[in-house]
Amino acid sequence: MYDIIVVGGGLIGACTAYQLVRRGMKVLLIDRADYGCASDASAGILSPETNVRDSPAWIDFALKAVRYYDTFIPEIGIDETGYAKCGLLKVATAEEEPIFERAKSIIMERKRSLDLSDDLQEITPDQAREMFPPLVQVAGAIYHRNAARVDGRLLTRTVISAAQAQGLQVAHGNADRLLIDHRKVLGVKLADDSVAAPRVVIAGGAWSTSFEGDLRVTVPVQPQRGQIIHLTRNDAQTTEWPIVDGFRGHYMVPWPDHRVVAGATRETGSGFDARITASGVLEVLSEAFRLAPGLATWSVKEMRVGLRPMSPDGLPILGAAPQFDGIYFVTGHGPTGLQLGPYSAKLVTDLILGRPLDADISPFNLSRFFKSTQTNSKS
Repeated sequence: MYDIIVVGGGLIGACTAYQLVRRGMKVLLIDRADYGCASDASAGILSPETNVRDSPAWIDFALKAVRYYDTFIPEIGIDETGYAKCGLLKVATAEEEPIFERAKSIIMERKRSLDLSDDLQEITPDQAREMFPPLVQVAGAIYHRNAARVDGRLLTRTVISAAQAQGLQVAHGNADRLLIDHRKVLGVKLADDSVAAPRVVIAGGAWSTSFEGDLRVTVPVQPQRGQIIHLTRNDAQTTEWPIVDGFRGHYMVPWPDHRVVAGATRETGSGFDARITASGVLEVLSEAFRLAPGLATWSVKEMRVGLRPMSPDGLPILGAAPQFDGIYFVTGHGPTGLQLGPYSAKLVTDLILGRPLDADISPFNLSRFFKSTQTNSKS
């Protein structure tokens, strides 16, 4: 018998299992290893300070989550994570100048409110191109010095390895259903076995809806396909290049091995169709070359696809399952699982173990999607 079972072996499930086992829990991680796991095809950009798309609730949570990396990475004790503070350029072409001016206003106000005077600054187009040589002559650029990036696939493997060193057990297979008696979880049914545990954490990413029948409640997470392309050129000195973030939902992330990752599509309604498509490749490369035409002569090293777990309001689903004893969710992070994931895992672990939380996660509970229904039923 285990103290806790974690279902889902992507980054967030791995981080949750790690947090639990390092606090002395006997933990089983069940991983089906689905193709299309979001952690395998994520950009790993850590820069909420320059985000002008998401809600204030997301920004506040993300700022705490990214700061947590400064604690989390040294704590793991293994260097193979791809984590580094490499900086980020928020850039706009001439046709995007009005959008850039609005974004600059938001970012500079955030700079003042967060006292980031040494971290965020507007720079000239020539300075931006000097930092990222393939770049087009942009009309505007903001540089975020402390922006970071992390390799989701590498970090996931590293976290699982660190957790196994502290006693984590991993089962590769499908968790068919939850074992529940009178709204209390008793464990998980695997293909040919039942595993007992008084607590279960559902961290299945886009597949977190698998237990809706057991819980008799809708888990509003839908897959959104994201395609990315790894480009390489052997003579490109990419080690010191910053991330480039545009205004059409696309980006370019440099890595030290002469590589730049370009992405990403945001294909809502894709279902669980985890394929690289011709239209996706065209979209990613077209946007990459629009901002950085110097990349057009590079080689295609690899293409990846991931299915992001999207919630209706763009916020994660964290905390205890309503009206059940011993069931918890850590899912619904959409395209920002690497930014929010390790911190989300820590907070839910603290909740499970009855420890003080250093952030309020009640706005992220699954029950928020049913409040209007409950209100109507009472009227």
